[in-house]
Amino acid sequence: MGVLWVKYVYYPIILLIMICALSACSYFETGQIQNVGFITDAEIDSNPWIKQGYQAMQEIGDEYDIDVFYEENIQTMHEVQQIVDQFVGDGVNLIYGHSNIYGEYFMSLAESYPDVQFVYVNGGESSENVTSLNFNAHAMGFFAGMVAGEMTDSNQIGIIAAYSWQPEIEGFFEGVNYVNKNAEVKLNYLNDWNNIDLALDNYREMQEKGVDVFYPIGDGFGEAVLKEAEEDNLFAIGYMADQMDIAPDAVLTSTIQHIGELYQSVAEDFDKQELEGGIYTYDFEDGFISLGEFQSSVPSYVKLEIEEDIKKYIKTGLLPNEY
Repeated sequence: MGVLWVKYVYYPIILLIMICALSACSYFETGQIQNVGFITDAEIDSNPWIKQGYQAMQEIGDEYDIDVFYEENIQTMHEVQQIVDQFVGDGVNLIYGHSNIYGEYFMSLAESYPDVQFVYVNGGESSENVTSLNFNAHAMGFFAGMVAGEMTDSNQIGIIAAYSWQPEIEGFFEGVNYVNKNAEVKLNYLNDWNNIDLALDNYREMQEKGVDVFYPIGDGFGEAVLKEAEEDNLFAIGYMADQMDIAPDAVLTSTIQHIGELYQSVAEDFDKQELEGGIYTYDFEDGFISLGEFQSSVPSYVKLEIEEDIKKYIKTGLLPNEY
C-alpha cells in the first residue's frame, strides 16, 4: 500500500477532510482487512512450522495488497502488549499469534482493542474478537501409526515428542496396534519444541534399543531426526509439512497440517466480515490435514489400504478400529 505524504499545511480543515476521505477509500478498496500482524515465539528461520505461517502472511499481503508486520521471539505478556500497540499504530486489524501461548495474552488484550481480530493456534480460549484454530491430530497420528506398524522389521517403533499432551501420540499408538499387535511403541518427550540436541540424544537411545521407525513430532527438531535416520538406513515419518525431500530414503510419508492454507482461509473470512470469535477444530474432511507422498518402499497394498481408510474416515468420522 502507498503512503500519502503531504508537503503543505495550508487549509487544515480541507486537508483533514482529504486525508479522511483517502483513508476511507483505501479501507473499503481492500475490504475488511487493513494490515496484518504476525508474531511468533521463536525465530522464523529456525522452525519449519513457523516458516509455513510466515509464508502465508506474505501471500495474504500480496492477495489483498496490504502491509504485513511481524515480530519473532515474542514470549511474554509485556512483549505482546508492546507489539500489539505497535501493530495497531501501523493500521493492523488482524493479528495472528503463531503459538498456543498467545491465547491467554490475547484474551487479556481483546477488550482494549475491540476493532482488532486476534487469531492464534491450539488453544481453548476465545471471545468475540479472539479466534482459536485447532487441528484434530488424533486421526493424523493414527494413520501415521498404521504406516509405522506395517513398515517396522524389529517391531520397535519410537515417538520423539515435544510434549506428552500432543493428541497425535495416542492416535499413533492406536494405529500401530491396529495393524501390528506385536509392535512396541516407545515414547520420549522433551518439553520443548526446538531442542535438537536433546532430540538426537533420544533418537540414539531408541536406536540402541532396536527402534527402526521414528516419528519425531516437534517443530524445530524433526528435520534433524529425519536426517539422522536416513544416515542410519532407518525409517521415519515427517511432521507438519511434507518432508520427503529432507530425507527421501528415510521418510515413509508425512503428517501434514496445512496451517498456511488455513491462515489464508481465515483472512478471506475476515475480509468478508464472516470471521467470528470462537474455537474451531479442523481435520481431514476440511482439507487442512493430510498425509504426504508415500515413499516407494511402502507396499502398494499398504498405501491403498490407508488411503481407503482415510476416505472412510472423512465420510463417517470413524477410524478403522472404531468400525
